[in-house]
Order: sequence, then C-alpha cells, then structure tokens
Amino acid sequence: MATLTLYTYCRSSAAYRVRIALAYKNLSYHARYVHLIKGGGEHRQPEYMRINPQGLIPALTEDEEVITQSVAILEYLEERFPDPPLLPTGASTRASVRSFVQSIASDIHPLNNLRVLKYLENRLEVNHEQRMTWYCHWIMEGFDALEERLNASEQLGKYSFGEIVTMADVCLIPQVYNAKRFGCNLETFPRIQQIFTDCMMLPAFHQAAPEQQQDFGEP
Repeated sequence: MATLTLYTYCRSSAAYRVRIALAYKNLSYHARYVHLIKGGGEHRQPEYMRINPQGLIPALTEDEEVITQSVAILEYLEERFPDPPLLPTGASTRASVRSFVQSIASDIHPLNNLRVLKYLENRLEVNHEQRMTWYCHWIMEGFDALEERLNASEQLGKYSFGEIVTMADVCLIPQVYNAKRFGCNLETFPRIQQIFTDCMMLPAFHQAAPEQQQDFGEP
C-alpha cells in the first residue's frame, strides 16, 4: 500500500485542492504541516527546500517519489488512484475540465497568492485597503469568465460539470473560500456560489476545509 505524505498549510488554497482530492478518493495520508508565516515561513527552511526547491506548498511524496505543483499532484492521483474519478469520460469534456482548472490555477490564483500579497505590502508599500482591492479585482475578473462558462455549459447540474464532482470543483471551491474570507462581493456569481454550497455539503470538501486542519489554530 502506498505511503502518501502531504506537505500542507491550512490556508493554502493549492494545498486545499489536494486535500479535497485525497479525501474524495478516500486515500489516507500523513500530513506534514509547513507554516507559511511563522518564523519567516517554514517553507523557506532547508528541510523543506530539500523537498521542493521552489519552496512552494503543496508537495506530495509517495515512498521516494516527490510531486510538486497542485494540478500535477491532482493528475498524479487521478492516474494512480482512478476510482472514484475526478475527470469525466470523453476527451472533449476532459479537456474542458482541464481548461477550467487552468483558468483558476494559472490565471486567478497566481495573482493572489501569499507571496504576491506580501510583495505588494513589503516591497511596494501597498496598504491593506489597496491590497484587498487588488485581490478582489482579479477574483472578480476571473469569476466573471467562469460564471459565463458555467451558465453556457451543456453539463448543467449541481457541480461545475453536471452531477459528478470533477477537478474543476476541486480547484474552484478553495478559490471561492478565499474570496469569501477576504470579503470579495460575490453577488454577481450565483452559479459559482451554488456550486460552492453544494460541494461543501459533501464530506470530502468539508473534511478538507482549512478550519478542519490540525494547524488551523496556529497564529
């Protein structure tokens, strides 16, 4: 049986994606908590840099193998543990799910992750209000496109692509969670909000949420 270890931080939306997938596939794993703020950031310490030279969360290890980048980890888990699936059947629909995933992981999230927000604050001396304006601007712009895609989709259902959970939901829910956390106005995204509500009723999504993690209470 595989020995999986996830290097994670409760508030990392990228790690959140992987936690959802692991829970949805009912895979047991050992959690190694890497605090992104405490002590200047434990992800910058030599111990973790040996795992991931980029110093980014998450990383997944299986025995001696190390996989980094959350979407690559999701794909690895899908190939390694295909049941239950997080990709639908059919090449076209699978490509649509992957496109949706990349819209979040490549276009929305990189502009709003912690290291960007810290750079705005510490190097460019952007104040808190301006930083939140930046954050919500890119959320709104990204969600505008996602909401339009969801409403135009032929796979209407409880989730992003019909009645089955896919990687699209695995990536969408952490992004919505953080948008809510930072107070972004999501009133114009009813479809996204309904998907969030429906997904959070599933045990895997609830179990993977930041407040359910052992390191959530750490400052």
